[in-house]
Parts: sequence; C-alpha cells; structure tokens
Amino acid sequence: MAMALDNTVDLEFSGYSTTTTTTATTATDRDDYYCNWDDWSPVVDWDALSGEQDDFRDLIESMMDDSGLNPVRAVEEGCNSASTDTMITDEENNGPDLKGLRLVHLLMAAAEALTGVNKSRDLARVILVRLKELVSPTDGTNMERLAAYFTDALQGLLEGAGAKHMIGNGHHRDDHHHHHHQSDVLAAFQLLQDMSPYVKFGHFTANQAILEAVSKERRIHIVDYDIMEGIQWASLMQALVSRKDGPPAPHLRITALSRGGGGRRSIGTIQETGRRLTAFAASIGQPFSFHQCRLDSDETFRPSALKLVRGEALIINCMLHLPHFSYRAPDSVASFLSGAKTLKPKLVTLVEEEVGPTGDGGFVGRFMDSLHHYSAVYDSLEAGFPMQGRARALVERVFLGPRIAGTLGRIYRGRGGQEGGSWGEWLDGAGFRGVGISFANHCQAKLLLGLFNDGYRVEELAKNRMVLGWKSRRLLSASVWSASDSDLLN
Repeated sequence: MAMALDNTVDLEFSGYSTTTTTTATTATDRDDYYCNWDDWSPVVDWDALSGEQDDFRDLIESMMDDSGLNPVRAVEEGCNSASTDTMITDEENNGPDLKGLRLVHLLMAAAEALTGVNKSRDLARVILVRLKELVSPTDGTNMERLAAYFTDALQGLLEGAGAKHMIGNGHHRDDHHHHHHQSDVLAAFQLLQDMSPYVKFGHFTANQAILEAVSKERRIHIVDYDIMEGIQWASLMQALVSRKDGPPAPHLRITALSRGGGGRRSIGTIQETGRRLTAFAASIGQPFSFHQCRLDSDETFRPSALKLVRGEALIINCMLHLPHFSYRAPDSVASFLSGAKTLKPKLVTLVEEEVGPTGDGGFVGRFMDSLHHYSAVYDSLEAGFPMQGRARALVERVFLGPRIAGTLGRIYRGRGGQEGGSWGEWLDGAGFRGVGISFANHCQAKLLLGLFNDGYRVEELAKNRMVLGWKSRRLLSASVWSASDSDLLN
C-alpha cells in the first residue's frame, strides 16, 4: 500500500512544527494571483552559452561598462533608425533576461580569470567588484540573487577565505548547522518542505520501498547514514502502524551514525533526534528503539561497531547532499557503503543530488554546471512561493548559499566529489544489485508532484531508479538496491 500523502506528521522542533499543510489551488486561482507558470521562461538561455568560450577578455569592457547593461542606451548610441518607443519596449521585455545573461558572462569571466590558462587575479578582482555593485543576495531577480552567492563564493576563493571552512581531512565544509542559529535552520527546513517536493520525494520513495520489502517482517533494523532531524522515520512509523492487513506493527530499531569529528555537538543533536522519535513512536503505539553508532574521527565506518540482532531485517538508508543536508566526503560515503555490503542488508535505499558530468571541463566547466543546477533550484523555489520573497531568502541564506560556497571550494581544490558518476553507479560497480521500484511507488511520486508546480517532473531512468527534475534539469535521484540474492530482485 502506498504511503498516504494527506497524512501529516506533527513533531515539535524547538518551537517549530514540522506539520506540512498543502492547499489545493485551481489553475484559475493560481493565474489570478500570480501568473501562468506553464508559460514561465528560464531566467537564462543556457543554449546561448554552449559554444566555446576561449577568451573572455574581449567581452570584459562591454560587460563592465554601464552601457553594456542598458540595452536602450546601447541602441541610442549605435543606431539612429530605431524609435524611442520601440527601444523602451525592448528594455521592458528583454531587460531582466539580458541582464541575467550578462551576469552569467561576468561570472564565467571571473571564473576564467581565477583559474584559466591566462589567469589574472587582478582581473578577477575587478570583475567581482563590478558584480557586487550589480547584485544582492536579498534583492532582485532569481539570477541576480544567485549571482550574488556565486560572486561571494568566488571572492572567498580569490582571497583564500575558503580555508576558514576547511575541516581536518582537507574537505570544504558547508554545514549550515555550524553557521546559522538552530531556529533559522529549522524554519528554513519547514519552508523548504512547503515550497518544494525535494524533501518528501526522497523520503517517500525510500520509505515505500522499505515498506514493501519488510511487509512480512517482525523486526526491522534501519541504519541511517545521516539522520538529520529524523522526519523521514516519523512518516514510516505512521505507515507501519496504519497497515490494515498483515501482522501487527513490527518492532523498529533505528541506528543513527554520529560523526566522530563533530564532538559533543553531533552526539547531542542525534540524541535529541532519538528522544523525539522515541516519544513520537510511543504516542502512536509503534514498538521502537534508538541507537547510535559513532564513525571514526575521519568519518570512516567500521561494520564491527554496529550492533546486530539475529532475526532483524537490516535496511541501509543513505541520503546524500540534498539541499538541507551537510556535505559528506566521498571517502566517508564509500566506507559506509562498502561496509554495508559486508552486512548483507535486505535493502539499500539511496537518495542523492544529481550533478552534471565530471569530465575534463576544468573549473570553469564544473562552475557552469553548478550555476545551471542552482539556477533550476532557484526557479523551482520561486514557483513554489512566488510571492514569498522573505521565505525564499531564508532558504537561500541558510541552505543554498553555504552549499554554493562549499561546492565551488571543492571544485577549485580538485575535490569536486565522487569521480566517475553517481553513487548509484558506484553501487552497481561494487556488486550491489538493483531492486525494481514498484508501480505503486512510481504513482506515489506522481501524486506528490501533483501537489506542487507543474514544472516538476519525475522520470524512471532504470528499473530501480527514479529522478526528480525541474523542467529539463535533473535535481535528485532515488534508487533501491540489495547486497544479496533475494526475492526482491527482479
């Protein structure tokens, strides 16, 4: 049975509730108050940037000059045949798109000046100064706010400020929990749930696969690589206790991994998550126990540190690099998945961010793919709450800004992430076998997207993998695996 989408989960997080309320809006209402989002055009024409960009210096003067950002003035100075009325109309119709395109070219020029063959830190500094005059992270269009965060990230690389956020093993940190007040993090998380399907898509798809795999089990043990606030498991508990057919609710045990390098803060946060889940399980009659397993100081996983009980169905859950998640180093993820394989789990659920190809495009190529990715994220969030600028600004400041800085920092230092493709491809190469995603699970994802803007889409790339996308850009993927032969494989 697919998980009910209209069930709400109410857990109190330091004064913030995770209850998500969805209001059905007709197409007529949406058009009256906002605009026709089916006709929404991209902020930037990415196809216009597909050609070779060998030398940015020839573009700098036109882009740096004020006239380069004012199409009316440029036409007035270079052409006498156009009427003033026509030029004003052109500015109104094309001004934001033209400025967005020029901002993209400026960002490309700054990235090229910072890392290209003919790199010039002085030129990069001048371009970034100009960008800071043009954009703000709290004001303007999507492209302007996005450009502001990319500008700040490039500025940090130029000044070496990124070193302040490096952790012991040399990886760049973009952990929002260390840079923002917890109340802001929780409020931004709630808004992200309301504005987009990013959180629910991964949770619901993984949970439905788990429910189908353990339908006849009496004891279930889930090992969670990054439990965060634990919201995923509250909805799973509700589904377990509400099953109409079959045996009573099985005993559920969750083991959350804690970071050795995080010290007491990491352990304390996970303990609080455990207390909330324990209280919630008791309130609905779900037999439940909670444990921790601490990773080594370098965040590697030792299977021997995990407490296993005979007769439990073992489930491995791995959520990676979603908008509200902290960055996890590839070596840590690989050690966890490799160790998990030796435990022969009944099921492995993996949700990860979709990234572009990691070929030899260098820093500028990877930079542009990141810009394209986050442009789609920004557009999708605006479609979710088109009139709620302050809400979007909080999500952008708490989650997306640090993620952008962290992503560019790792690319700049040659640590762009797990090389050679997705973690799903890594699992396939490591001997895991795909478990087919059911028709019910696929329908559930379609129903979920129906609660949000029409720009979201879901596609099935393989029998065991579904992808959430915005327009033409893939954003997240969910896949299901097994480490041993079982009747789950098909």
